[in-house]
Amino acid sequence: MIPTVFGVILITFILFNVVGGSPAAMTLGKNVSGKMLEEFDEQRGFNKPLIFGWRTGTRAYEDTRFETRAGPWREVDDVSYRGGEGGVIRLEQSGSYELPLAFELRPDTEYEWRVEYRLEEGTGHPAHFCGRELRSGEWERARIRCAGSDPQIVRTAGRALEFRSIRLRRMMPHPFDSQFVYYLGQILRLDFGTSLSMKEKVSTLLLNGIGPSLMLTVPIFLAGLVVSVVLALLCAFFRDTWVDRFFVVLAVALMSVNYLVWIVAGQYVFAYRLGWFPVWGFESWRYLLLPVLIGVISSLGMNLRFYRTVVLDEMYRDYVRTARAKGVSRTRILFTHVLKNAMVPIITNVVIAIPFLYTGSLLLESFFGIPGLGYLGVNAINSSDVDVMRALVLLGAIMFVVANLLTDICYAWVDPRVKLR
Repeated sequence: MIPTVFGVILITFILFNVVGGSPAAMTLGKNVSGKMLEEFDEQRGFNKPLIFGWRTGTRAYEDTRFETRAGPWREVDDVSYRGGEGGVIRLEQSGSYELPLAFELRPDTEYEWRVEYRLEEGTGHPAHFCGRELRSGEWERARIRCAGSDPQIVRTAGRALEFRSIRLRRMMPHPFDSQFVYYLGQILRLDFGTSLSMKEKVSTLLLNGIGPSLMLTVPIFLAGLVVSVVLALLCAFFRDTWVDRFFVVLAVALMSVNYLVWIVAGQYVFAYRLGWFPVWGFESWRYLLLPVLIGVISSLGMNLRFYRTVVLDEMYRDYVRTARAKGVSRTRILFTHVLKNAMVPIITNVVIAIPFLYTGSLLLESFFGIPGLGYLGVNAINSSDVDVMRALVLLGAIMFVVANLLTDICYAWVDPRVKLR
């Protein structure tokens, strides 16, 4: 279970930090300043190496390869640019040029400039890049370390200086100062960040939302389980009769109707037209009656077919024929022997459904205005609230893994052939 949970954490990290693109740009938009994006990343640990490394990028300078564009250098005076194959920027003789930074570098941090350069042939002094001499007359790559407090200036004296590419990297104090390690530390501290849209801690939002979600999903879960198992036993008891066929047809019909149709029809008929239930809100238990009813009806078809199949599969086993031959009543066979042996697949289906009780019902909570975790998740998606979405996905996945473990333990409880060892 431990490596599985670690794998879930790793996949969740990749989904929200790699596949999804920049969380800062996704949350704040692409038209905000680089400084605002950098501050957002700093607060949430996104400005570190992804998993491992000594260096990381910074929005203070946009990586530029001059064969494609001039980048931030297009705003610098007395700099000529030639694009296309072999594209360069050219800093003329005897000049002093400030590097075009989007914002000031952190004075307590060390940086590394990576440049590909050459000096024009002829007489004159070497150029200086952040205090380091550049002498080569041929194309050469150099890595230049400097502190953020140092003057970020290029000086030429007597010979022009050309660059093919310039990149800036921020140095890290150690290679494990990374986004993934930072994320693991947050999980161990149960710190899921702060909601950008609601300006509250995600842990507080989760605690506030879990109550309404459980008040909705637990009754749906328990009522649906009891009704579907009872009807499945009834179908097995009257198998191949009109009772069995009626419930089979009913189950197929219920499965054929879309979940959204049940919600819209229920709200219109029972809440709006007949006025039996409130349409929207979460002020008392009456507001939960209609969504619970819809939840039970919409899940009844699938559960009834599954449990009916499980029970009928046991009805044709050898031990059932032996019990009949010994004169055991049909009722006792069904409720004493068949139900006990059918508990393994039933437990599997029940325990696997438990994690979804925590995450709530997105559609029911959204349509009925119930402030649970499903409603919270929909709002987080609409507002690109990365921290909330990441917390919901991670906790739901971990609970699913834990539910699988509980399922295996329950097997040993109901089946004597399974041993815990």
